[in-house]
Parts: sequence; C-alpha cells; structure tokens
Amino acid sequence: MPEIKVRIASPVGLHARPASQFVKAAARHGGPVSIARPGAEPVDARSMLSVLSLAIGHGEEVVITAEGDNADATLAELSRLVSTADA
Repeated sequence: MPEIKVRIASPVGLHARPASQFVKAAARHGGPVSIARPGAEPVDARSMLSVLSLAIGHGEEVVITAEGDNADATLAELSRLVSTADA
C-alpha cells in the first residue's frame, strides 16, 4: 500500500477549510485513503469528522496512505494540499 509522509503547512493545521479540501480530494479517489500521525492508528481520510478528530496542527507530520488505481496520483495531490501554506 503506497504511503507518503508530509508536514502540515497551513498555519491553522488540518482544521476547517484545509481539512474540507483534503477530505473532498480524498473522497474523489476510488479506493480507501487514510491519514495518521506516524505510529498512530490511521483514520478514514474521506471522513471530515475523522480527520478533524486528529487535531493535527501546523508543522506536524502525517502519514497518508491510499489503495487502488491511481493511488500514487492521489497521494501526490493530497501531499500538495497539506504541504502548501495557502491550502
């Protein structure tokens, strides 16, 4: 299962608008997508409540995984979203 580690660039972390954009992008992928802190239990990246429950702040590292067709492209898109400060 492909995965990528990335730091959250948004000054507000992965909350409100950045989380909404992330969840929408993850939902466009046809297969399972998850997000977690390194070493922690992953949550469904297509669920706004699950993503918000992580309370991920600015500068924190996360691990994003995706399965299925276009998993690498999905990871690239999600990585770009969270590693860009204006997201």
